[in-house]
Amino acid sequence: MPLPRLIPCLDVANGRVVKGIRFKDLRDVGDPVELGAAYSDAGADELVFLDVVATVESRASALDVAGRVAEQVSIPFTFGGGIRTVEDATAVLEAGADKVSVNSAALARPQLIEELASTLGSQAVVVAIDTIAGRVRSHAATRDAVRDTVAWASECEARGAGELLVTSIDRDGTRNGYDLELLARLRDTVSLPVIASGGAGTAAHVAAALDVSQAALLASILHEQPAWLARLRDELRALGVALRHAA
Repeated sequence: MPLPRLIPCLDVANGRVVKGIRFKDLRDVGDPVELGAAYSDAGADELVFLDVVATVESRASALDVAGRVAEQVSIPFTFGGGIRTVEDATAVLEAGADKVSVNSAALARPQLIEELASTLGSQAVVVAIDTIAGRVRSHAATRDAVRDTVAWASECEARGAGELLVTSIDRDGTRNGYDLELLARLRDTVSLPVIASGGAGTAAHVAAALDVSQAALLASILHEQPAWLARLRDELRALGVALRHAA
């Protein structure tokens, strides 16, 4: 059984890391390359970078960030935002990312998941699911995707996704704990690894998420207290969570 993973998430807008609450009121919290390298050194298992304002104009910036991150970190990282075609995904991987994340584009055209899995391999394809009240939202949570969250997760698995990144919108940035009920439903429905996202505030929150999912995404509390990652690993071990030994 693979050990659970701790994955810092860095939302990127115009080349800077930003963070808000429930996807709103974004504020600048630092340089993505510097933060990524710091988290890598502090024992993160992987990293996720999401271009939250991805447009045609920001594509060059996103690829530049991916390339600079690849030069500075020694752990796998996922890059997402604005990936609509196999060509987009290939460019991100060629820039240095290990996996790509797709969200709104996959909802608009689910066949994209199959195309990516066929070309890149399922291991490189992460489908991000933003959800609230059991429903999927798209376009940075601004639109109802008219899909049930668990049913969409099952479809993503059937189409070849290798991993799911599931963010509970109503818990994002609140530090009030993950949506354990949803995570348990996903555990019982899909066989894919699920990255729990939205709500980390304490080691107990993270431990509870890792009891029903394979990885925990960390953002708000980590950006404001970078030293928390190293301390978190010790606190999780004290709670009985088995983790890999950081280099």
